[in-house]
Amino acid sequence: MRIMIKGGVWKNTEDEILKAAVMKYGKHQWARVSSFLVRKSAKQCKARWHEWLDPSIKKTDWTREEDEKLLHLAKLMPTQWRTIAPIVGRTSTQCLERYEQLLDQAANGGASGSGGSG
Repeated sequence: MRIMIKGGVWKNTEDEILKAAVMKYGKHQWARVSSFLVRKSAKQCKARWHEWLDPSIKKTDWTREEDEKLLHLAKLMPTQWRTIAPIVGRTSTQCLERYEQLLDQAANGGASGSGGSG
């Protein structure tokens, strides 16, 4: 018996299939959506949508105000990225990655503050 392990890097075609399936079935039918993607589980489809493909995700450069808010919230709620994310208006992954960038910049003498990837 062969065991199929789902996963791997998302392909562009898989992203397009995921987008179409979400448009047809909505954001609460992940088992149905994942049935169109043999290499992906319902959990993987949900995560891909909420962390990358959802059109409401802000993908512009970070502003100074967003950076300041992120740093302030990270001090109040260390490692609680899922709580911080909606307050800042970004995904939890974006918040964590930006926070790490800001820490690296501070450690390297405060290189360019805003304009990081998002």
